[in-house]
Amino acid sequence: MQIEVLKSKIHRVKVTGADLDYIGSITIDEALVEAAGMIEGEKVSIVNVNNGERFDTYIIKGKRNSGAIVLNGPAARRVQRGDIVIIISYALMNFEEAKTFKPSIIFPNEQTNLLE
Repeated sequence: MQIEVLKSKIHRVKVTGADLDYIGSITIDEALVEAAGMIEGEKVSIVNVNNGERFDTYIIKGKRNSGAIVLNGPAARRVQRGDIVIIISYALMNFEEAKTFKPSIIFPNEQTNLLE
């Protein structure tokens, strides 16, 4: 049996932009992507702490150490600049592996989105 479990989480970062005229996705500072053990193109769930919205999209790497968290395309309608979001990725694994798996969770500075 396979189950879906938390793989990675970027906990509480501030939205720095919303670009409706884009194909779609979330642009995330490359340093945060790497620190969380995520990759470009990976499916992620976005949870908007300010309004309760939850939606899925995929990652585009942004400029390293820029603090960029930009929602693109239709997802831009679900956030406002300055909103706090949580970015979550999941993985499928067998039940026994899931019992011992430890997810990668990072806590960037909520004001700058940078790792301290």
